[in-house]
Amino acid sequence: MPERFITQRRVEFCETDAAGIVHFSSLFCYMEQAEHAFLRSLGSSVMQKLEGGWQLGWPRVRAECDYLGRIQFEDILEIQLSIPRLGRTSSTYQFDFFSPAVKLVARGVLIAVCCRIHPATAVVEPVPIPDELRVRMSPYLCDI
Repeated sequence: MPERFITQRRVEFCETDAAGIVHFSSLFCYMEQAEHAFLRSLGSSVMQKLEGGWQLGWPRVRAECDYLGRIQFEDILEIQLSIPRLGRTSSTYQFDFFSPAVKLVARGVLIAVCCRIHPATAVVEPVPIPDELRVRMSPYLCDI
């Protein structure tokens, strides 16, 4: 059975609409925050310094979210991250959002590409996911 990275967060008032329901855009921020926490748990980061002023980063090339239930102000969400696909240079993350009643209320997908980025010149080049990171990510691989 593949592992799932699990994190929790409380829905803040500023993340809701006038009816107190989480604004659709907030789930994209939650996915990004969960991805960052996941990479940190593996001893990595979404941005790492490399030699020569370069950085290793993970630009997103796709993001989507299906809303399946109501999420409200002050709900505690459990966010479960898994990896349905780990390519040579990209990682596909799946995020399952569970409400306090432990029901699935949203499901999102992010595809991020491992890139070498030079901040001074704005050059961005896809590079293979480092082997040591690939090994740490592999327990989270799952079939959709």
